Amino acid sequence: MDPDRSPGIVPDPAIEAAAADLTVRRVEAEEPIAEARGADPDDDLDRSLRPSRLDDFIAQDAVTDQLAVFIEAAKRRGEPLDHVLLSGPPGLGKTSLAHIIAAELGASLVHTAAPALERKADVAAFLTSLEPNSVFFIDEVHRLNPAIEETLYPAMEDRRLPVVLGQGAGARTVTLDLPPFTLVGATTRAGLLSKPLHDRFGVSHRLEHYDAADLAVIVRRSAGILEVEIEPAGENAIATRSRGTPRVANRLLRRVRDFAEVRGSGVVTGEIATEALGLLDVDEAGLDRHDRVILETIAVKFSGGPVGLTTLADSIDEEPDTVEGVYEPFLIQQGLIKRTPRGRVLTERGYEHLGLPVPEGAATLF
Repeated sequence: MDPDRSPGIVPDPAIEAAAADLTVRRVEAEEPIAEARGADPDDDLDRSLRPSRLDDFIAQDAVTDQLAVFIEAAKRRGEPLDHVLLSGPPGLGKTSLAHIIAAELGASLVHTAAPALERKADVAAFLTSLEPNSVFFIDEVHRLNPAIEETLYPAMEDRRLPVVLGQGAGARTVTLDLPPFTLVGATTRAGLLSKPLHDRFGVSHRLEHYDAADLAVIVRRSAGILEVEIEPAGENAIATRSRGTPRVANRLLRRVRDFAEVRGSGVVTGEIATEALGLLDVDEAGLDRHDRVILETIAVKFSGGPVGLTTLADSIDEEPDTVEGVYEPFLIQQGLIKRTPRGRVLTERGYEHLGLPVPEGAATLF
């Protein structure tokens, strides 16, 4: 008997042949993805900047404190951690936490994204190749199609995987016993998860945006890893322009580092950071050129609004989905624009940010 086989799995040549075929499909599918990912050096740099333990994860104390308890309890009982759902805006550390959970459990991590799971066979290939107590991480879990979700239900609840062998009248369904595992799902849109899937996660946490003080600590830590000398004023200049997001802070730090090495002595001072961020068109509130174009378009072309999404997108030569999903959330969060039933309007704070006088009667729009 295979020593790596989990207890309860009964050998069956037909079943094992199906599982082997599924594994081959998974490996073939992953190879081009791995090659594509390896082509971007910034991806490797991002991974090197990620915290590896809960103690290294900055802020989000309520999340990390609870996870520490749940992980320790699971380890003491010798059981897998209950399935975990991590939600929140992009760039706040959901993927990092998934890796940390695996590291704290001393388990291997298998990583995929929901759009890559197009067929039941894709999910089965991953599940049947998991080692006992592995962490199976699915990013963008809200994008799973219903057929894939139904495949996950028995796997999450009973660690069983129904597999159909053959076709037509000769087809039969067999059930594979799966090793114990923890499914970690990450999503930026938790409201799009179906209730049956959402309810199967025993642990659910939402990550919130970071304040400037916490981001300054993150910038300091990342600068140490990158061996960049940075002054407190430089840390603060980057942190205040990072939109409350560690991923943005690390990206800006890398670009400021380049500027400091080429046009300075290599030390990231407050002056160097401010000059570099100005070159990048990132203002003191963290808005870039595209954000300001949206604000200026509403203010000047449409007299402060209201203006419909499609009209606004056409006027700046952008796709409506990009405006709504990429640019608007931060502008709304900062109180610079507001969505109304009639369209988008510029708030008083938006006018002030642009340095424009607030039109008389504009307040009646809000």
